Amino acid sequence: MAQRKGCLIGCGVALVLGIGVVIAVVLGVGKIADMADKSLLDPSVYEGVKTGDAESDVRAKLPSGESFVKSALKEGGPVEPEGSTCAWYISTDDTDLGTETVLRFCFKDGKLAEKTKYPMK
Repeated sequence: MAQRKGCLIGCGVALVLGIGVVIAVVLGVGKIADMADKSLLDPSVYEGVKTGDAESDVRAKLPSGESFVKSALKEGGPVEPEGSTCAWYISTDDTDLGTETVLRFCFKDGKLAEKTKYPMK
């Protein structure tokens, strides 16, 4: 009887751990999908805007850019223009694993002040 009770407890613990792992995997996949939805940008959008374009017009073409990878995209890039606000994205054009191109848009006084493309380090 005691052996059977121990087996039931062990099976219960395994079930709870298994459910925890499934939940962690689902949340992880959700975070990756969220990052892709908010941070990936087609290079044609980058090429299609010019400095001097209205900020509202440019931002209408961009995803939100607010994801957990934003701080990593900032690192290693050129200095931001003084007094500007910038948005960072990952190019969808990268086909090699381990290489990422960052597309940065900086706005000042309601216009696109600078757009920059650089490799992520």
